[in-house]
Amino acid sequence: MSEQLTLAAGENRAVVDLLNGGRLASLLVAGHELLWTETDDGERDPISWGCYPMVPFAGRIRHGMFSFEGIEHAVPKSHEGHAMHGYGFRNPWTQVDDASISYDFGAPWPFAGRATQHFELSADALKIEMRVDALDTQPILIGWHPWFRRENTAGTLAFALPACTMYQRDQDGMPGALVEPPAGPWDDCFTSVSQEPTLEWGDLAADLTSSLDHWVVFDEPDHAICVEPQSGPPNEINTDPRVVGAGESFTASFTLSFSENL
Repeated sequence: MSEQLTLAAGENRAVVDLLNGGRLASLLVAGHELLWTETDDGERDPISWGCYPMVPFAGRIRHGMFSFEGIEHAVPKSHEGHAMHGYGFRNPWTQVDDASISYDFGAPWPFAGRATQHFELSADALKIEMRVDALDTQPILIGWHPWFRRENTAGTLAFALPACTMYQRDQDGMPGALVEPPAGPWDDCFTSVSQEPTLEWGDLAADLTSSLDHWVVFDEPDHAICVEPQSGPPNEINTDPRVVGAGESFTASFTLSFSENL
């Protein structure tokens, strides 16, 4: 079984770690590392490094409980009494070809399906596409969770959130009504974002775009910032789930476009 995919384009290099959740383990742009890596993460906690896929659900499921088609389901609670970020990032993926990997859903997720990620690296962008093929009809909420380092050899990270609205969190940290965002720091879900989020390290910039229309921003840590595209807000599986029927698929993309102001 392959353990890594390595993609190269000029000075850019991306490493995909199949054994550790099908995640981007490293992303070097013009020789500068953009991600907080496993080597940086002293605890080696799978939730806290790289850029990993969140599938078959993203964010939290309240108390690890949800109802679908009249059946109550319980999945393991992994963070503050809630289920968190799915299972793709905790399990090995299988190489499909030189730029694609796949993961078959299994317990504790109660539905059968498969996720496939495809990676394209060029001199000015990295594009990741994820397709979910449902074998059973099921609720799906997917996304990516990048940990962008605050400092690299290009400089100190600057990030500003474009105009948008934010889901107000309840006592469990779950999204509620849409409100005007207060000043950060945030661990919150935003939507109606007016333009793509941009991260800048000195003269190096990365514009983030996605086919998904929700963004979770977690900027409380001192060492990293997470700017996460998702197909819906956390706990949507309990509120207004996206349903993918048996034999159907759902595809999403996440693109990082690079530029240097030299």
